[in-house]
Amino acid sequence: MTLDLPNIIGLIGSAIMIVAYAYSNVVKAMDFVLFNALNLVGAALLIASLTVHFNLASMMLEIIWSFIALIGLIKALKARASA
Repeated sequence: MTLDLPNIIGLIGSAIMIVAYAYSNVVKAMDFVLFNALNLVGAALLIASLTVHFNLASMMLEIIWSFIALIGLIKALKARASA
């Protein structure tokens, strides 16, 4: 394995998703906009990496993860706007 740009982008995406997961486990009142935005950005970076170093299972996981995060982000933004 080489530490090329796609791998660096994928590692950054993974790190962002780990931060989101850790955040969700340590805060008392979670900011769902932040949580879902972090997950969406992390998944998008992993998808970008996977377009170069393709793995079907990982690509499907990240596409679904992105879709869930996008739905959560929209829902959280709507809830914030109506509050």
